[in-house]
Amino acid sequence: MIWPRLVTSLVVLLLILSGATWGLESWRARMAEQRYPPNGTFVDVGDQRVHMVIKGDHGPAVVLIHGASGSARDLTFDLAPELAKGYRVFVPDRPGFGYSDPLPADQDTIENQAELLQKATKMAGADDPIVLGHSYGGAVAIAWAVYQPGTLSGLVPVSAPSHSWDSGLPLLYEITSPPLGQAVVVPLISAWTPPAIIRSEVESVFTPQEMPIGYLHWFGPGMTLRVQTMRVNARQRASLKSEIQAMIPHYPDLDLPVVSVHGTADTIVGEQIHAVPFTKEVPGAELISLDGIGHMVPHVALQQTVAAVDRVAKRAGYDIPMRPAAE
Repeated sequence: MIWPRLVTSLVVLLLILSGATWGLESWRARMAEQRYPPNGTFVDVGDQRVHMVIKGDHGPAVVLIHGASGSARDLTFDLAPELAKGYRVFVPDRPGFGYSDPLPADQDTIENQAELLQKATKMAGADDPIVLGHSYGGAVAIAWAVYQPGTLSGLVPVSAPSHSWDSGLPLLYEITSPPLGQAVVVPLISAWTPPAIIRSEVESVFTPQEMPIGYLHWFGPGMTLRVQTMRVNARQRASLKSEIQAMIPHYPDLDLPVVSVHGTADTIVGEQIHAVPFTKEVPGAELISLDGIGHMVPHVALQQTVAAVDRVAKRAGYDIPMRPAAE
């Protein structure tokens, strides 16, 4: 008779754990959204709602596309305000992040994301913008140039994946991208990850540089830990390699000003694997290689990033005063 009791006890414990997990992850999501409410405008593209922050009132249009596990808050910490001194800057939340609606799970490719963001930013006033994408957002920016030529005036991939790589999918995404992981593991991570681990993970992305003071508070990692956002992030990351592989044959056909920016100490997206071959394969592309800089170039090499945008703007024919070269 011990087995029925044991099974009953296990079922009860699982129900309690499930209820506690659901309650905690729901509470953490509500707290994150209360602390970080929408701070931009909404644009409806068909049945897809896109949230974006717009800064600056003069100059050429620049669109900034954030990376994985982020939102528009990442690139509005310091890059967007700096660029807004001479540009009109449009910073959307990618689909499924921040306050933008997710795309259907089977349609959430970098190509479809780029198409949606092109339409949304154009509706908001960004005609033929310079498009800068950081990390995963750099792949979306490249997809914009590859699949929608003629709708942008220049491209600035920053720490961007552009080529295939040998390593497999990181363990986190191996676990959280399949259906079972989406249903079970993602809510557990969302509910129970301690703040200390969250801070440590964000700090590690800046290695070998230090995370800027105030960045974590501004960025709002609680928004990324929401269940829906984590599910979207895992699915997108799992399909990224194959989507990039499909773009590579199109690189020699790109016909626009391109300036890549990449750190030599980037261990997340290696410069030699990505930026170096990309700038060799794209006609006229330039590479700004930053010695000793890691993955978070827009924040730890802010002026060099702005200088790359200025460089592309000049090449695109805009009258942009060149700033002093960053040290």
